[in-house]
Amino acid sequence: MHWLEQNWYRVSAPHLALWPLSLAFGAVAASRRTLYRAGVLKTARLPVPVIVVGNITVGGTGKTPLVSWLAHFLREHGRRPGIVSRGYTHGTGGACGAREVLTDSDPARVGDEAVLLARRTGCPVWVGARRAAAARALLAAHADCGVIISDDGLQHYALARDVEVAVIDGERGFGNGMLLPAGPLREPPRRLAQADAIVTNGAALFPHEDLPPSAPLFEMRLAGSVFTNLLNPQQHVGPEHFLQRHVHAVAGIGNPRHFFEHLRELGVSFTAHPFPDHHAFSAADFSFASGDDAVIMTEKDAVKCERFGNEHFWALRVDAEVEPGFGEQVLRKLDNRS
Repeated sequence: MHWLEQNWYRVSAPHLALWPLSLAFGAVAASRRTLYRAGVLKTARLPVPVIVVGNITVGGTGKTPLVSWLAHFLREHGRRPGIVSRGYTHGTGGACGAREVLTDSDPARVGDEAVLLARRTGCPVWVGARRAAAARALLAAHADCGVIISDDGLQHYALARDVEVAVIDGERGFGNGMLLPAGPLREPPRRLAQADAIVTNGAALFPHEDLPPSAPLFEMRLAGSVFTNLLNPQQHVGPEHFLQRHVHAVAGIGNPRHFFEHLRELGVSFTAHPFPDHHAFSAADFSFASGDDAVIMTEKDAVKCERFGNEHFWALRVDAEVEPGFGEQVLRKLDNRS
């Protein structure tokens, strides 16, 4: 993680020095919101309802597992969801124009999270820098789709939304409380008052006074204890498989500590190897492993490592468990549109 980001979650002299830039960033962000609300900047409204699952901080908060949970929940309640995302690429042309994501798509071109969502949900998934265009392309290709879920995009006001869900890392919260670049915030916490639901990934360890009282608050946890072999996806083992073995744990996600703590709760002993979020893994990144050393990683990282992984590489599947009432809150908001 960049040295600047490492200090976002504490008040430090370098970040105080960047405070004037944060004021400028906040002014630009506020002006942009105002221009969209006034209609000066145009917002695209789709013929189907749109649910945006996003956050107000930089870095991962657990949005993708929640999007997966929400897609399954909606299907169980008779809805036909499709998913759009900007995609996250590594200089390969990537997800500039709208394109469909298949289960075997190259994550370097469409994004690791998009590939994972295509595999986990069975829903149509499209990516593109302009989410409205990606959504229209999805609807044109899948006419039976009745609701769009946008993975991220809380600040993408060019796409009109019917439901806003804001996800917060329960451990890190809003960091030092400063806007970019002095802190991790894209928008101030008061922005959450406009959300239809706030979901914390794990128990909220930050002061609840930082949250607006008007938005319903729900807790989510990520659970799972089954590891899948990257070379043979039909092979599944439990945490006991790694007893008495030298294990390396790899995580290129927003908050790697979540993954490492999960492994400790499962009783796995390991050497931790954190990487930046969306890291473009190569075989050279795993030079630390030798012989029969086991390498454990997140599902999101695994989709980028399948091409060079061996029989010692394993991915831990996790599923979101969301506090009762969240799904019903989303359905109520969707019903209000019709």
